[in-house]
Amino acid sequence: MKPAAAVINHLLAQEPWARKALAAHAGKLACIDTGAMQLRLKVAGDGYVQDAPADAPAAVTIRVKLSDLPLIAANRERAVSYVKLEGDADFANAISQLSQNLRWDAEDDLSRVFGDIAATRMVSGARGLFEALRTTHKKVTENVAEYFLEEQPMLIRPRMLQDFSAGVVRLRDDLERLSKRIEKLERR
Repeated sequence: MKPAAAVINHLLAQEPWARKALAAHAGKLACIDTGAMQLRLKVAGDGYVQDAPADAPAAVTIRVKLSDLPLIAANRERAVSYVKLEGDADFANAISQLSQNLRWDAEDDLSRVFGDIAATRMVSGARGLFEALRTTHKKVTENVAEYFLEEQPMLIRPRMLQDFSAGVVRLRDDLERLSKRIEKLERR
């Protein structure tokens, strides 16, 4: 997991406030457990992280399901609702704050290699591409849903299902009343 520590340290190097927040928890170990693998990182005195041995006790354990990772990536603000936190509450809160506010400055990294103007254009082009992909995905999803609801009905709207269910309940009740009337008439 050395690459994970290197990536996190790269992000921390760009944000002094983040290193300061982590330095307050120097010596503590965090474990991110996905069930399939564990990422164990120890906070150094300078606010950076380093790999930790598997047998060292964790101050905080963050349990997350692999199936929830796309949901977390899509909505980082709600990431806490998808994970289970165990251990030191202050340390867990610091990690949560970092996960929500720590951002990669791609333009800065690219400018070192390609120059400022090229980096700005690359980043704005990538943003435009991702926005176009997201818009296209949304439109395709809406069109497929409309097709299966209206033109080739394989799906049903929730309101139609509720109306159908209410009709079935009404028919069952009416049938039951009719059955009781017939029984009453046959007894006479």
